[in-house]
Amino acid sequence: MFVDVARIYVKGGDGGRGSNAVRREKFVPEGGPWGGDGGRGGDVIFIVDSGLNTLVDFKYQKHFKGGRGEIGDTKGMYGRKGDDLTVKVPPGTVIKDDDTGEVLFDLTEHGQKVVVAKGGRGGRGNMKFWTPQNKMPTFYEKGEPGQERWLLLEMKVIADAGLVGFPNAGKSTFLSRVSAAKPKVANYPFTTLNPVLGVVEVGDGRSFVLADIPGLIEGASEGVGLGHEFLRHVERCKVLIHVLDGAGTEGRDPLEDLEIINKELGEFNAKLLERPMLVAFNKMDVTEAQDNLLRIKTELEQRGYRVFPLSGVTGEGLRPLLQAAADAIAAYVPPAEPDIIDEEHVFRPKEDEFQVFADNGIWHVKGKEVDKLVAMTMWENDEAVKRFLRILRAMGVEKTLREYGAQDGDTIRVADIEFELSDEPIS
Repeated sequence: MFVDVARIYVKGGDGGRGSNAVRREKFVPEGGPWGGDGGRGGDVIFIVDSGLNTLVDFKYQKHFKGGRGEIGDTKGMYGRKGDDLTVKVPPGTVIKDDDTGEVLFDLTEHGQKVVVAKGGRGGRGNMKFWTPQNKMPTFYEKGEPGQERWLLLEMKVIADAGLVGFPNAGKSTFLSRVSAAKPKVANYPFTTLNPVLGVVEVGDGRSFVLADIPGLIEGASEGVGLGHEFLRHVERCKVLIHVLDGAGTEGRDPLEDLEIINKELGEFNAKLLERPMLVAFNKMDVTEAQDNLLRIKTELEQRGYRVFPLSGVTGEGLRPLLQAAADAIAAYVPPAEPDIIDEEHVFRPKEDEFQVFADNGIWHVKGKEVDKLVAMTMWENDEAVKRFLRILRAMGVEKTLREYGAQDGDTIRVADIEFELSDEPIS
């Protein structure tokens, strides 16, 4: 089954909590805190595997989570790091943020590796909270939650050259003639519903990968006839080969076919019109194509196209086109802006500033940093709670609340924690 779009959920492992331990050794009075830090959560890592050519595995599994870090130990020992989760994806996979549509990664090379959700850091043990004023802290931090989000995966076929044209223009027959690929061939629209790849041997020692892109129709750039799903696979091709039905067997004019296809390509991605384009004037085994050749070839050559009369059925005229395609591929210079995001790039969500607002008599404080602080606080311990309040005050949360009109005694809610606003000193 060929699947080229998938929506999945990824979450880095939560960090392990710190340890709350006391050093108790003979002849060591008041040994002090001895609790170590928790282990970092495991990352979710995507790695490109050239042996894959579809996203079908993501049709059945949609949730991916890194391992949780282990709890810190006594004697100041760290907890073990959570296991990373490595997920294989096919080359050509584009990873987008499902909420914003932002492209996060573009994976094209075998072995390319990216972290899509980073594990949370381990919580600190009570050793880390020792101060001259508090030589025996009795609290620890809980582990930081791992990064999480929904991702949209899109696969774009990686081929050197792509065959574009209307349904039934003869692209599948062409590909089956020049390569070992066996696309389905029949006389009805949308015979090819998925891209088909074939390796073409030019005959002079050169070869290239050719893709049969499913037939395009007018309105494809707007999604008509599964247009977006088809056009996506054209974007990586270095050379485009327009396959024209030279005989006009369905009552269309070959010139109009080429104009419509170019219009759809340009509206989907204007840069596609900058790619080298060759014209395969197909079906020369049919009388009508022979009658149309001179008129159309003259017109297209005046527009700067190279036209190659051929027959996908008999194989006539294929070699000159294949040699020209191989030459164009060899001469292709990729765009200045790279398609591949640096493989060392790691997704780190932006830490937003906190926001405050009132709702039904309760003041709410929202923000990633304050939410993380809530998640890592040991609420059953008074010292930890006081530390939480001191950090909020240092962040300017209390000042902002009062500027917005909050008064002593008002209820403040941060994540799922509620407390009363007070200007009393925090001991």
